[in-house]
Amino acid sequence: MAVRIRLSRHGRKKAPFYRLVVADSHSPRDGRFIELLGTYDPMVDPARITVDEERALHWLSVGASASDTARGLLKKSGVWEKFEAGRKKAK
Repeated sequence: MAVRIRLSRHGRKKAPFYRLVVADSHSPRDGRFIELLGTYDPMVDPARITVDEERALHWLSVGASASDTARGLLKKSGVWEKFEAGRKKAK
């Protein structure tokens, strides 16, 4: 099973709200997911990003890949840098 960290769209028309989820790569965008990692609200200024760092680092360390957009959000929240530092330290 290929696991991805990606966004799931919620909210109403023209007012999106996203959840950062861990899901099987074959499940639909807004379908079943394994775990909720955080949220992203682009409608407020500045955009609000919340991420459960511990769980996100766990999923990245066990091999989950992040979509391009999810990777960008993880970089903005600082989780991606911690993951990269952990990978370099392990080598």
